[in-house]
Amino acid sequence: MKKVLSALAASTILCGASAASADSLKIGFLATLSGPPAVLGQHMRDGFLLGVKENDGKLGGLETEVLVVDDELKPDAALTKVQGLLERDKVDMMAGVVFSNVMMAVYKPVIQSETIFVGANSGPSPIAGKGCSPYFFSTSWQNDQNHEVMGKHATQQGYGKVVVMAPNYQAGKDAIAGFKRHYEGEVADEIYTKLGQLDFSAELARIADAKPDAIFTFMPGGMGVNLVKQYDQAGLKGEIPFLSAFTVDETTLPATQNTAVGLFAGAQWASNLDNPANAKFVADFKAEYGYAPSLYAAQGYDAARLIDGALEKTGGDKSKDALMAALKTAPFESVRGDFKFNNNQFPVQTSIL
Repeated sequence: MKKVLSALAASTILCGASAASADSLKIGFLATLSGPPAVLGQHMRDGFLLGVKENDGKLGGLETEVLVVDDELKPDAALTKVQGLLERDKVDMMAGVVFSNVMMAVYKPVIQSETIFVGANSGPSPIAGKGCSPYFFSTSWQNDQNHEVMGKHATQQGYGKVVVMAPNYQAGKDAIAGFKRHYEGEVADEIYTKLGQLDFSAELARIADAKPDAIFTFMPGGMGVNLVKQYDQAGLKGEIPFLSAFTVDETTLPATQNTAVGLFAGAQWASNLDNPANAKFVADFKAEYGYAPSLYAAQGYDAARLIDGALEKTGGDKSKDALMAALKTAPFESVRGDFKFNNNQFPVQTSIL
């Protein structure tokens, strides 16, 4: 708790309000920094701020101010705070967002204001499909991508019957849809839980009764910590293979530790990806913050580097038309290796198991 509070205090000091000018850049950064999922927002924020700090507080040569705002995982609160960033603080661009219910609340007003928006985590299917916008760019993924990997893996492993489980909101629905898209066996049960739920005893009883060959789940943050521990306590860990995405990672492993050994996860990034940019990022992040980065931190870091690369390409011109054109092909070394956008301005990438 002391480390988290120290990090929050530091970001507040770094991100005080100031007037915008032609030779400066003001970014509104929205993250979930309250409650059990706060660790996800902390990682994403710290990765982004590291990307700015490593450039001596500048992106593309422009003095950069980052206004970090806690969305509290409340769509209404997030909308109010984003309106403040746009109307009162006059930010040049928006970045961040962890959860899809928050993204769905703030996406439209940001885009309608014609403000460039660089997402660093949430990628709900509506904004990756017909709702995509030339003002929105993502350094993460479409919600269904990493889950599709686990669906394919389950098929390759010959699991004929699987139970799927996710929170009942946009990202959870996208997760299960992605898994089912590449899973060729039988879905024995489809379980949707409350977002933020921490007691899974009833759901684990349903899973035990179904006797599947495996389960697939998406439970980020504190939800994932409790699920992994309760899965082990229920005696299911050694009986039913556990497949997941955004459930077993660097944000949950400090709490789950050995109970997570033997569980599987799919992601587009890992700390041991063999490329110079990633090796530098992991070492610098640990040195700066004293803990290991997760994919959320990596995506936040890439968001800062993307913006830096685009502004370098424009020569520091932050006008919307110039910057949007530059973001599409911005030259930067991503921590995940090769990086390019699809026509919906989400990354085309390889996921790993």
